[in-house]
Amino acid sequence: MRKLPAAAQEERRRQVIGLRRRGMSYQAIAEQVGLSPTGVLNLCHRFVAEGAKGLVSKPRGRKPGEQRLLNPAQGAEVQELIRRHTPDELGLPFALWNRAAARMLIARRCGVELAVRTVGKYLVRWGFTAQKPIRRAYEQDPVAVRRWSRQDYPAIVKRAKRARGIVVWGDERRCACG
Repeated sequence: MRKLPAAAQEERRRQVIGLRRRGMSYQAIAEQVGLSPTGVLNLCHRFVAEGAKGLVSKPRGRKPGEQRLLNPAQGAEVQELIRRHTPDELGLPFALWNRAAARMLIARRCGVELAVRTVGKYLVRWGFTAQKPIRRAYEQDPVAVRRWSRQDYPAIVKRAKRARGIVVWGDERRCACG
């Protein structure tokens, strides 16, 4: 019955009540309409208690906000911190926000341990989306980059060789020697 549209479910419920009023047993009604005897019994009790309103389909599942591990105040605090700060500003061992960083923030600020997947659901609910960093800076000045790579960088390499060192490049993703 759950797979039927709401209107068809309501019609089937009206059939059950009509058959019961004609004196049919719960078992006979169940066999005729394709429900379980318990389902027929529950439907009849609901009709007695609520009348015709009891036959109307109601929303299924949890109510919005029900059984959330973070209360609205905690959620608002975490969202504000994520919007206004980077993880390292808050003393977290991350350069960029991700689910693990948000999870650690929630544990520290709210005292609630969440699964990474649950943190991801909260982030989506709050409007945060996963984004992959672009490979080059979008505010990059091509003239300054060209000057740096032709003049400044060769001087850095010469100074490193004189000191018997190496030049190491690093960002949030990885380190590379060059």
